[in-house]
Amino acid sequence: MPEYTSAVLIELLDGCLQKNRRSQELLYKQFYGYAMSICLRYTRSREEAKEILNDGFYKVFTKLDTFDSSRSFKTWLSRIMINTALDHYRQEVRRDIFDDVEVADNVTVDETVISKLAHEELLELIQKLTPSYRLVFSLSVIDGYTHEEIADQLNISVGASKSNLSRAREKLREMLSKINIGDYDRVTR
Repeated sequence: MPEYTSAVLIELLDGCLQKNRRSQELLYKQFYGYAMSICLRYTRSREEAKEILNDGFYKVFTKLDTFDSSRSFKTWLSRIMINTALDHYRQEVRRDIFDDVEVADNVTVDETVISKLAHEELLELIQKLTPSYRLVFSLSVIDGYTHEEIADQLNISVGASKSNLSRAREKLREMLSKINIGDYDRVTR
């Protein structure tokens, strides 16, 4: 599908505001991949991501009148998808799985290993993290939220946010080292 110009996007959004089903379908198709990539970062499975994606698009279509057209639609859509994923998480998981630690040690991750991984492989590793680690990692590292913002959104302490990020990085580092060992074993056989 060709990239939409801002004029076409404005026309689509206007159609969506008028509840035009064809405009809604075209908007959904145009931004499906982008929105799905966001949802996949916050879930364990594609099915769960699809559920969040559809809930998110429902919110887009019902709250489109609040969109400020002077701003980026993708940014607005991203925020809705992230918030929908967080809402889903809050419904599914209790708060007591978060660890509350005053100070978390920073764990370094070998960036050269990460740069060699395909996007899909990295996404699979992130999806293997526990829900609390996956959420904090995605919010902090991928979406750029501060620990204070994460703590506020997830209703946890700043220390818990830092701890979960540190532990998520450690788990990812462990998974990456296993991948490297597995690759080495295959080459040496």
